[in-house]
Amino acid sequence: MERDIQEIREAKAAGYRAVTSLKEAQKRLKSAGNWGVFDMLGGGMISSILKHSKCDSANEKIEQAGHDLREFQRELKDVYSDFSQDLRVDISSFLSVTDILFDNIFSDWAVQKEIRNAQYKIETVIDQTEHILSVLERMEREESQI
Repeated sequence: MERDIQEIREAKAAGYRAVTSLKEAQKRLKSAGNWGVFDMLGGGMISSILKHSKCDSANEKIEQAGHDLREFQRELKDVYSDFSQDLRVDISSFLSVTDILFDNIFSDWAVQKEIRNAQYKIETVIDQTEHILSVLERMEREESQI
């Protein structure tokens, strides 16, 4: 029983780290999106560079979130030996070189679309992770009452 509670707590800790990384990536993508809107309204090369700097920063956090999600899945296997849900953020690289070189409404729009898609994917993984965390919370309460 004590071992089960410990495994649940380790999984929860890994899950909360993953959610924190995902939310930070989400925040950075929002900033990139804001710069993207400015860029689409005629912000020029400087706004394109700033937008892509924000995208790069978001990609770094997405990579961290991917690492945290893999750790969460490893910890979940200690709790659920048959856990098979795939939690990951699979995001392609942004079109930075094309957008900066051919700074026009079409390349700006393409990058904005990628940012929105990335935001959606991250939101989906956050929802899934938070759902699993709520199940783990319930399991921990039940285990501690036994």
